[in-house]
Amino acid sequence: METIVGKINEILWGPWFIYGILLIGLFFSIITRFLQVRHIKDMFVLMFKGEKSEKGISSFQAMSIALSGRVGTGNIAGTATAIGMGGPGAVFWMWAIAFIGAATAYVESTLAQIYKEEKDTEYRGGPAFYIEKGMGQKWFAVIFAVAALAAMLILMPGVQSNAIATAVENAFDVKTWITGLIIVVLLGTIIIGGIKWIANAAQIIVPFMALAYILMAIVIIAMNIKEVPAVFSLIFSSAFGAHEIFGGVIGSAIAWGVKRGIYSNEAGQGTGAHPAAAAEVSHPAKQGIVQAASVYIDTLLICSATAFMILFTGMYNVHDEKAADGADSYVYVGDFNKGGLTGEEQITFAKSIKEGAAYTQYAVDSSLPGFGGPFVAIALFFFAFTTIMAYYYIAETNVAYLFSGATEKVVIWLAKFAILISAFYGTIRTSDLAWAMGDVGLGLMVWINVIAILIIMKPAIVALKDYEKQKKEGKDPVFDPRKLGIKGADFWVDYNEKRKNK
Repeated sequence: METIVGKINEILWGPWFIYGILLIGLFFSIITRFLQVRHIKDMFVLMFKGEKSEKGISSFQAMSIALSGRVGTGNIAGTATAIGMGGPGAVFWMWAIAFIGAATAYVESTLAQIYKEEKDTEYRGGPAFYIEKGMGQKWFAVIFAVAALAAMLILMPGVQSNAIATAVENAFDVKTWITGLIIVVLLGTIIIGGIKWIANAAQIIVPFMALAYILMAIVIIAMNIKEVPAVFSLIFSSAFGAHEIFGGVIGSAIAWGVKRGIYSNEAGQGTGAHPAAAAEVSHPAKQGIVQAASVYIDTLLICSATAFMILFTGMYNVHDEKAADGADSYVYVGDFNKGGLTGEEQITFAKSIKEGAAYTQYAVDSSLPGFGGPFVAIALFFFAFTTIMAYYYIAETNVAYLFSGATEKVVIWLAKFAILISAFYGTIRTSDLAWAMGDVGLGLMVWINVIAILIIMKPAIVALKDYEKQKKEGKDPVFDPRKLGIKGADFWVDYNEKRKNK
């Protein structure tokens, strides 16, 4: 099984794809004139302006759901894995993909708003919807919807639940299957309530846990404040192959930085576009700009918090993936210690620490003894749990796209059972297989979605220019697709008609 999944990942995540994603993000940044810089103020102002309605959710709730999908295992275990396999330089490439990925997030989320629908008294939208309406290719939209269901219900939930179970076992010595049952009960309770319950849970849990996690990083940075220049120097020199120890793994630094960066912030995957479509806003560009902010929060704040804690304390190992079979693959071995071990015993123990959440736990524990394991386990539980919630919402949206009526209701219940089973199974399988399957799910969605938004990006660019024009005129931007020559935005045509008749 692991061999088959590994081969699929080699195809999906080849070097040309890694560098291609960087170039595509740069292209969107240029064509939007680096909106992620120009509209930083609007990102955070608009975040709190949109109000929820009977049919839609607020901008903050939509961003919270998107953040709950983005902020998960990738922020703690994924960042640590990127460092373990690509060295400190991988952090720079995570930052790079986040910066340019913010423009990608704008494009996909704005398209989701432009081509959204009102279905069963709720707003629905996402890649499947904008692929059909923007490209006019329903078959391609169906392929995305099926790939999204496979990823969200089967391939990716196990990564999150596996990380939760492993961290809880390390911190509290609780059997992984017990943690699995707890996840199933809590998740089942929330997803039964649908989008409104998910939105309410996300808007409370995500900001609170993210703030607590960042504050912990600030404490550890403050305790190691003299090391700040050295750590930044280490990151930048390693990113470009200039560091004497990590220069040989520059290719891995880029590959793992981009891969884990996308896994964390999901820019280009299309996941953030689903909740973006559900937001109640007067102009699609508004929610697109807000979703760009969620990429920043995810990677530049939370992933960086993890990276700094690990690098400040030296609690990481680095492997060379190209090392010959049987040779020592360790480029760097951290100062992990247990019970005063010294010499070869200490090195052997350090090498036994597998890249992932354990790096973060040891990092916190080295500064605050006895606190690292429990704190990271709790943080990971909330981060990863809310990510699984977001996965279910995304799956439900794609079920709504593929089916209707009684069939839709039956398939939605099947989706609930599927994600609960996947989440539980993830807690008892190996972490390597869980991550490998997650990478397949991620790769499939990114491939399909990026091809689509490259083809149909024009309405998102037109919407941005219209938003900026109205802002300059002192107006609160309102979207009218007919004036802009955008076809297929039927929701907005009806919305404007109803507003005029009030």
